[in-house]
Amino acid sequence: MPRVAVVGGGPAGLMAAEVLAASGASVDLFDAMPSVGRKFLLAGRGGLNLTHAEDFERFGTRFAERSASLAPALAAFTPQDLRDWAAGLGVETFVGSSQRVFPTDMKAAPLLRAWLHRLREAGVRFHARHRWLGWDETGALRLQSPQGEIRHTADATILALGGASWARLGSDGTWVPLLAERGADLAPLQPSNCGFDVAPTGPDREGWSAFLRDRFAGQPIKPVAMSFTNDEGDTQRQQGEFVLTDTGIEGSLVYAFSSRIRERLNRAGTATVHLDLLPSHTAEQVLAEVGRARGPRSLSTHLKSRLGIQGLKMALLHECLSAEQLNHAPSLAAALKALPITLRSARPIDEAISTAGGVRFEGLTPELMLKGQPGVFCAGEMLDWEAPTGGYLLTASMATGRQAARGALAWLLRS
Repeated sequence: MPRVAVVGGGPAGLMAAEVLAASGASVDLFDAMPSVGRKFLLAGRGGLNLTHAEDFERFGTRFAERSASLAPALAAFTPQDLRDWAAGLGVETFVGSSQRVFPTDMKAAPLLRAWLHRLREAGVRFHARHRWLGWDETGALRLQSPQGEIRHTADATILALGGASWARLGSDGTWVPLLAERGADLAPLQPSNCGFDVAPTGPDREGWSAFLRDRFAGQPIKPVAMSFTNDEGDTQRQQGEFVLTDTGIEGSLVYAFSSRIRERLNRAGTATVHLDLLPSHTAEQVLAEVGRARGPRSLSTHLKSRLGIQGLKMALLHECLSAEQLNHAPSLAAALKALPITLRSARPIDEAISTAGGVRFEGLTPELMLKGQPGVFCAGEMLDWEAPTGGYLLTASMATGRQAARGALAWLLRS
């Protein structure tokens, strides 16, 4: 019976352990935290988004330049396969209006409890508070345990250590130098699905004005459409909502653009998005309403009565436009349909929902084994890929966990 060590107790590691145990391997799973699945539980606090029900061909494109690299894993564990797997644990799912898939009770804890019970029944041994420290000179795993440093020898190892977001839940990126020392091909870890800080909106400001922060930080902006144009002149546009923060913007609509914004920031130092504050109106309709004579009414009263612009949206106009622009109908109408917001930096990586970067697929075999480290496989978010929120992250993490486990089993048979 081969002995396999799984390092990391998130969805990728747990899925790898399941596949290994089902195939008869002796599995020890190590995690640095007091319990496994902590990020999984927190992510499900507002409703566990398991996967997405859109057409599978479209689903496979959500991973941008890494779509081809992830295709084998996703083909072997599709969104429907994930739903069937959850049903096997007694957790039924439903498709929401956005095509996102959730457990019927919207909770992560019951699924995790059932999953851990099945893994223990299959013989998986869990070792909490065991932090991986690398390898010793014999190739054994070094682990910091409550009893001090220990060694563990395995026939194969699967690393599923996550990225570097939410360090308090275990994904802290401390594995990067350990793999770098062994010559692994790594891309720098960067925030993904994250918020951004705005560039100063006026003299003597670091970002938003004190008025905007004090009155509106934490409030959503909706309905709104965001657009971003890349260096090749291609414009992406999407409607949704996001939140104004003390320092900038964050939320689901911002996350949809985060990789493009981040890459522009990396190249140019700033990035500008445009907000359509009236996505249900045409530019011609907006100009016609703005240009109507308002008589003695204030601009704010006029825009509220004619276009429903008030509160945060009105404050944003005052924040970003000069008095001359506000009182020039064509300029104001143009801003209502494409208000420029210049961003200067991503929020710190530990605040991000997920991370980009990690172990490059070019440094792995098709089985996800490190080319320079026979018998060591990688899975989950520590691989160099990213995806938007909506169930894509979890599905790909679990799919690569399965792929790494099957790769390890195949390698053990050949060895």
